Amino acid sequence: MPSVTAMRQFVVPLKLRATGESGRKVTWLELFFDLVFVFALTQVTGFLAANETGEGLLRGALLFAALWWAWEAYAWLTNTLDPEEGAVRLAVFASTGVMLIVALATPSAFGSEALVFGVAYFLVRALHIVLYAIASRDDPELHRAVFRFAPGAVVGPLLIVIAALFDGPAELALWAVALSIDFVSATTGHGRGWRVSPTHFVERHGLIIIIALGESIVSIGVGAAGLPLDAPRITAALLGMVVAATLWWAYFDWVIYVSQARISDATGPERAALARDLFSYLHLPMVFGIVLFAFGLHETLPHVNEPLGPIAAVGLCGGLALYMAAHVAVRLRTGGGWGHGRPVAAVVLVALIPVATIVPALAALALAAIACATLIAYEALRYPFARSWIRSHRGEFTMEEARRVAPRRGAAPLEAESASEASADRQTAGY
Repeated sequence: MPSVTAMRQFVVPLKLRATGESGRKVTWLELFFDLVFVFALTQVTGFLAANETGEGLLRGALLFAALWWAWEAYAWLTNTLDPEEGAVRLAVFASTGVMLIVALATPSAFGSEALVFGVAYFLVRALHIVLYAIASRDDPELHRAVFRFAPGAVVGPLLIVIAALFDGPAELALWAVALSIDFVSATTGHGRGWRVSPTHFVERHGLIIIIALGESIVSIGVGAAGLPLDAPRITAALLGMVVAATLWWAYFDWVIYVSQARISDATGPERAALARDLFSYLHLPMVFGIVLFAFGLHETLPHVNEPLGPIAAVGLCGGLALYMAAHVAVRLRTGGGWGHGRPVAAVVLVALIPVATIVPALAALALAAIACATLIAYEALRYPFARSWIRSHRGEFTMEEARRVAPRRGAAPLEAESASEASADRQTAGY
């Protein structure tokens, strides 16, 4: 029989992480939890495909925002707690189970399963708050931060439960109010009291980008299921892979490392506010952009020789534009400028939306792939040294070093330069 001491050690501890902890990796249990989020993403893509209208697109966006905020809440929790210790492990398993019910109910979240979705979602969010409150009991600042956040995190999901009792505009309005309350609640306190371990936090969100890109690959298979693999569909599948590769490149080439360096540079409330803005807020449109592209790709494979419908065109080209626009916003939030390539790419992709409703879907996909590939080629040729320097340091640098050294094309790393040269190079590279 287990001793009382052993049982107490298993049940009681909720171990806080050290905020300055470096090199900590995402745990296997966190990845297990993320499997449910993968399923939820496929459910959103399926929802969009089954509701290809303007209202369906709006409902799909609301669904994704709710799912994203639930995942994000646990990303913050497991960044603060050791999720594989004692009772936390059991609680994460419980949350994973309830989140599975949320994902299962997603296709009918505005219909027959609205109440199931709302109650399960409320339980997922409530369990998160309870765990955070217990874990922070020995950290007064974190405890106060959790209780500032808690009202919105309870009222918002509760309104989604109430929305299940309505339909039409009233239901949509309640969802919009619920998510607004939930998202705004994260701004209370201006980041005071929250704890962020940068390496783990950045890796966790990088993995979510990979998961979302995986959904776009899955959409190729789902869209082509049961159809002959003729030359147009093989071409479409390969073009979809090209776009997915450029989206990977756009994020993992240097953006992820600059984001990590920027958060690592900051301390206290500023670090928490940066983590919230760069990842909790700005990664939402980034990941939703990939989901929209996956939906557009799903609709392209069966109709390669026909123009896309307006909503599918928004998904294919508008999703990519949203992804690029989110990158521009991240760049601005990290203290850089607008840049050159990504704003132009976003505008070009928006301009392709009406084109995609006129030309065959395969041609629209080809044009989108050309736009994305051109952006990657432009950045690779224009900033070879900056990109190489950033990648070689893998986020282990300060922003001052990045501004002083990385933008200099052809210069040796950490080579001294004058202030005027640094300023000119920063403007050239968009930092």
